Amino acid sequence: MIYREAGDFKTSYRADGQTFPIRLERWGYYTVLAVAFGIIPFVINDYWANAVLVPFLIYAIAALGLNILTGYAGQVSLGTGGFMAVGAYAVYKLMTSFPGVSILIHILLAGGITAGVGVLFGLPSLRIKGFYLAVATLAAQFFLVWLFNKVPWFYNYSASGQITAPTREILGFAVTGPTTSAPAKYLVCLVLAFLLAWVARNLTRGSIGRKWMAIRDMDIAAEIIGVDPLRAKLSAFAVSSFFIGIAGALLFAVYLGAAEVGEAFGINKSFLVLFMIIIGGLGSIFGSFAGAAFMVLLPVLLKNVLVGNLGWPTDLAAHIELMIVGALIVTFLIVEPHGLARLWRLTKEKLRLWPFPH
Repeated sequence: MIYREAGDFKTSYRADGQTFPIRLERWGYYTVLAVAFGIIPFVINDYWANAVLVPFLIYAIAALGLNILTGYAGQVSLGTGGFMAVGAYAVYKLMTSFPGVSILIHILLAGGITAGVGVLFGLPSLRIKGFYLAVATLAAQFFLVWLFNKVPWFYNYSASGQITAPTREILGFAVTGPTTSAPAKYLVCLVLAFLLAWVARNLTRGSIGRKWMAIRDMDIAAEIIGVDPLRAKLSAFAVSSFFIGIAGALLFAVYLGAAEVGEAFGINKSFLVLFMIIIGGLGSIFGSFAGAAFMVLLPVLLKNVLVGNLGWPTDLAAHIELMIVGALIVTFLIVEPHGLARLWRLTKEKLRLWPFPH
């Protein structure tokens, strides 16, 4: 009875077009932000930071980036892992070359460098699309992994071939390196995820987002009505790669601390982020977060049940976990191919009518 527009009056176009038009939704949004910023940093421990919250926030940023490119602009990409590697190696080179500069600036610059690389590999999208573009981005994935693996300059001629994040601080608190506390990791990722989600939401609601969606729905018709395909597609690749580059930088510098390109940013990473946006919902900001939560939380839940409660061996539980996750993904796509975002919209529509459906 309380989730409906009745009595929730709007007196301006701006109020009518806001992201959360119903008062209850705004209260829920502000409550989530208050809990995320005001309570969790004081109670979080290493397990919850490393197993759940920090990877969830980082993959949500990557899913946002891929959703902009695939969900809003309609450009299929299988090179997410390679672009995350660009962000990781860019922030590593910046951290070791300019140790006096803030790590936040390094992370943003890593996103900018990844955006430039994304535009370069997005040029084929002007001539090809669909599966052919997917194959082109897959080639970018393999090329970038080969490049970071075979050119020693990228990992500062380390004998092991790994890159290791040195300790860096923000306001006196270490946010990278072995001494980083759980609240520091969580807050850095949370602030960037919040800001990037806000940017993505505003971009997709503005003229840029409408051009992306016009290209996605029918590129020839979009060009006839005045949309420049060159600018629209390349801007989608640039913004998407910026988000993915920041996610790669955070994954390496804040979460992993050390990485080898083949293991941390291989083709499995590209498919993982692609599964997130398909399960969460293409063309949805909420779907990016929901898909990331599903793919991060489900393995943790299964591991706790199979190993912690049932006492199964760890290696057997790992194989069973992969089978269950795969079966659930297939089942979910058959039952609701439009993702968790569509289920959330249906739930809200039913709540508006409840308890009188007619």
